[in-house]
Amino acid sequence: MKFSIITINYNNAEGLRQTLESVVAQTCRDFEHIVIDGGSTDGSVELIHQYASHISYWVSEPDHGVYHAMNKGIRLASGEYLNFMNSGDCFHSSRVLEEVAPEVEGCDILLGRYCNRDTQEVKQVRRGPVTLLTLLKEPFNHQSMFYARSLFAEQQYDESLRIQSDFKFNVLSIVFGHCRVAFTDVIVADYDFHGISSNVQMVREEKEVVLQQLFPQRVLDDYRYLYTPEEVPLVTLLPELKRYPRIQHLLYRLAKWLLSLKTRQ
Repeated sequence: MKFSIITINYNNAEGLRQTLESVVAQTCRDFEHIVIDGGSTDGSVELIHQYASHISYWVSEPDHGVYHAMNKGIRLASGEYLNFMNSGDCFHSSRVLEEVAPEVEGCDILLGRYCNRDTQEVKQVRRGPVTLLTLLKEPFNHQSMFYARSLFAEQQYDESLRIQSDFKFNVLSIVFGHCRVAFTDVIVADYDFHGISSNVQMVREEKEVVLQQLFPQRVLDDYRYLYTPEEVPLVTLLPELKRYPRIQHLLYRLAKWLLSLKTRQ
């Protein structure tokens, strides 16, 4: 089982150092590490030179954004499964690849757990069938996922998008492509939540663009109806209740009931 670890970076030398160290530390050695730098001027290139003996391929040149850089890495990859561990994000432990290797075979996408580097909170997508509603309600953590390289044979990341091209790729692969999705309890990544994807408004706006591109309006209306209970003021005004799953469940049921009454009017 060979992995391709793809790291993109732009002027984040300290984050890149942490990422490189976590890759070098992996006990499983059956992987290649591809580093795509966007022409950094902050010492990142000098750092890459220091780790060059551990890197399979690297380049530093201007690019057209995050997904353009990721696509460059994809085209260079030769591993059976790809992981995108961008600068500032790290493997949770030195045994991640060793522990994941037996579980990844036979699936197209493997979803792992991930850890918030600030709070140390460990998260995971809820197990079960993955649908469009799953993708809307529980965004996947890109760094904790492993993709079969074959998924990128027909499509790569949409470079016209800034932060939701991986969401679009997941919808196309899972909802339209019916690819095989599996879960692992391995904590794959320590994730830096301070990147551009932490801009909630931008995420919502670009996700809406993706949905409008892919689905007819009547389908979107149905999914919005299912998705809206989380946006009901009763829940958003009392966020502390979300810490209690039973109360949260009751609130969601109440919200759905209220919405059903509204639609009957």
